Amino acid sequence: MAIDHDRLFKELITTFFEEFILLFFPQVHEHIDFHYLSFLSEELFTDVTAGEKYRVDLLVETKLKGEDGLIIVHIENQSYVQPSFPERMFIYFSRLFEKYRTNIVPIAVFSYDTIRDEPSSFTLRLPFGNILHFRFFTVELRKQNWRHYIRNDNPIAAALLSKMGYTESERIELKKQFLRMLVRMELDEAKQRLLIGFFETYVQLSDEEEQQLRNEVNKMETKEKEQVLELLISYEQKGLKEGVKKGLQQEKRQIAKKMLVKGYDIQTIHELTELPIEEIEKLK
Repeated sequence: MAIDHDRLFKELITTFFEEFILLFFPQVHEHIDFHYLSFLSEELFTDVTAGEKYRVDLLVETKLKGEDGLIIVHIENQSYVQPSFPERMFIYFSRLFEKYRTNIVPIAVFSYDTIRDEPSSFTLRLPFGNILHFRFFTVELRKQNWRHYIRNDNPIAAALLSKMGYTESERIELKKQFLRMLVRMELDEAKQRLLIGFFETYVQLSDEEEQQLRNEVNKMETKEKEQVLELLISYEQKGLKEGVKKGLQQEKRQIAKKMLVKGYDIQTIHELTELPIEEIEKLK
């Protein structure tokens, strides 16, 4: 099943808009009045020349501190390489300005896995001079060193660790640090579920890696270890319960086998899967 990257990023940034601006654009954060925020409806633009339709990802109407006039923040998530993207950002800007006639802050988030130098401007030039030079703000996630963000108790930072520049050998440590950030932030369950769902869409550990993660967590100091394990077990059980409700008998056995590998006791497995204890013992 294809991942709807734009929907995931829109949900994440809509929920944590101020935190997103603070993390990546602190100079912009200083000037915005976050007491006034209005998320506008999606804009659909048709590119007649290319014969394609594009939908603007996220539009936020807000104000600058001490000023009455409105501004619009346009955030575009780009999940694939597109050479003509700067031109598309300019087209969005010009159409939005034509409609709203106000200051617009254009931001592009490059979330694909390729590491490349993305331009942050679009220029029209002639031999005798430039006709247009349009600039937009950018965030190139894959170029970010994830370790620079793990001390930052910002939910956007936690979720976007999953799209930053980590290596395959760092996946277990990456998830451990993500869980530690969640524990420190003490968010409500709905926000925790959003962050975990986003993170695990892009970082899925194997059963062996999950076991290594548990071993790493067990080495933590007692209080933090208990909190992280509680979070891990809580969401594993929720996922298992949902799977059990949908599953047939064979699927229940597969779930029980995984739980045995992860060290769950037979009574807990019995309660969650409703499989007979005798049958669970045979799966060892």
